[in-house]
Amino acid sequence: MSYHPVPTVRRRRLGSTLRKLRTEAGMTLDAAAQALNAAQRGRTGARRWSAPKLSRIENANATIRAAEVANLLEAYAISDSEVRTALERLARDAGKRGWWQTYRGVVAPAYADYISLESDAESVRDFAPLVVPGLLQTPDYARETIAANAVARSEAEVAALAEVRLARQAVLTRPHAPLRLWAVIHEAALHRRFSGRPAIMAEQLRRLLDVADWPTVTLQVMPIDAAPNPGDAGAFTIVGFPGPMPDVVTQENLRGPIYVEGVGDVNVFADAFDHIVDSALSTEETKALIAGLLGKRATHREHLKSAREPA
Repeated sequence: MSYHPVPTVRRRRLGSTLRKLRTEAGMTLDAAAQALNAAQRGRTGARRWSAPKLSRIENANATIRAAEVANLLEAYAISDSEVRTALERLARDAGKRGWWQTYRGVVAPAYADYISLESDAESVRDFAPLVVPGLLQTPDYARETIAANAVARSEAEVAALAEVRLARQAVLTRPHAPLRLWAVIHEAALHRRFSGRPAIMAEQLRRLLDVADWPTVTLQVMPIDAAPNPGDAGAFTIVGFPGPMPDVVTQENLRGPIYVEGVGDVNVFADAFDHIVDSALSTEETKALIAGLLGKRATHREHLKSAREPA
């Protein structure tokens, strides 16, 4: 399986943000290139800039150094320190090798891009109608669901992909600015049965009850009897970032994630998520429902146990 060493989604985010800031500053590509050349005049090793070169950066076809980003932001009259810090860091990290590259033999480029997005994000809004979101899955649940979808994968590859999914969860507990997660899970996903292994779903439900009390996690369930709502169109994830960088939407299929990056298109999904939230149970109702499902499973196991015991 081929692997692209550069997380191109970071380049796209940086390029599109720089283009937006240049446009808002009322500058053409030629004017921006001239400003960059003027700022670097006399510096040893400084690169000569042109409109085509800057265009390639804005279209994610070339790289830019953090110091050059700082010069551009000065030309665009951007004084917000948070904006400058975020974009300079993004420039430094554009070609950064992440922990997931250890698994490059099994992690496809599009998936690697998503992990880089998630690792940079400050928030994730996730609507999951069929399975529990990967950031909340238990080890057994992750392995079973990956094995079901990765039918062409070996056992070793399934195990590796499960490790990757679990490693991603570190963003929820990182010491600095843990990821804020808002997940809406359809009730149907909580009735999933794993043939011969009923404990898998019970353990997963307990995990959901646990994280539902975390201050950075908002968990809601879409009830079976909910009225029609935008969630009927399928799963999606909105990944949010600090500063001026636009949010990104991902939709998953058997070939990996598909990205939606235009601001107008992303806003469609953001509005849809708000309607989904309004249609879902409250956080307290959600915890009560999950606890009730756990109780029913425990009662069912006791009935089965009693039925097996000799009279």
